[in-house]
Amino acid sequence: MSILLIAASPSARSRSGALLAAAGERLQHLGLAAQTLRLRDLPPAALLHAELHHCSIQKAVQQVAEADAIVLATPIYKAAYSGLLKVFLDLLPQDGLKGKTVWSLASGGSLAHLLALDYALQPVLSSLGARSPVDPVFAVDSQLAREEDGSYRIGDELARRLSLGAGAVFDRLPRSVAVPALVS
Repeated sequence: MSILLIAASPSARSRSGALLAAAGERLQHLGLAAQTLRLRDLPPAALLHAELHHCSIQKAVQQVAEADAIVLATPIYKAAYSGLLKVFLDLLPQDGLKGKTVWSLASGGSLAHLLALDYALQPVLSSLGARSPVDPVFAVDSQLAREEDGSYRIGDELARRLSLGAGAVFDRLPRSVAVPALVS
C-alpha cells in the first residue's frame, strides 16, 4: 500500500467524505491506488481509551506506518478539526508521519474556519514528523452542493484544486511508488 485516505467524519455521508472520495478519484486517474481508513468504523471505546493493543487500532496504526502518503479529510467544527481525528492522531507514535507526504482536506460552514488547517491541524501533523505537506484544500458547504440522493456535487473550482493537490502528491512520492508498473 502506498496511499492511505483517512476519513475523519463521524458521519457516513459528509462533505469531507465527498472531498476525500473526489481526491481518491483524482489520485486513481494518476495511476495511484489508495486504501481508505474510516475512523468512524474503529471501536469507539478502544479509541477513547487508547487501547493500542486492540486489533482494529493496531491495524489502523499499521496502515499509517506502511503508507507513503496520507490524505486526510475532516469536517471543521468550532474552528477545529474533528475530535475523531484528534483521538486517532494521539494513538500514532511520535514519529508516525515521519517522511510521509500529507495532504489535508476539510469542509466547514464558512471561510472563517479556513485557518483551522494551518493553525490547528498542521502543527499536530508536523509534531508527528510530516515534512512534505501538500497545500490543503478547504471547501465551504456552499461549494459542495447536496444532491437529492444525499450525495455531494464537487464544483469545477473545487475539482481543479483537488486535481492540483493530487498532482502534488504524485510529484512528492518516491519514483518507485509514483510510476505505475507497465503492463506487457
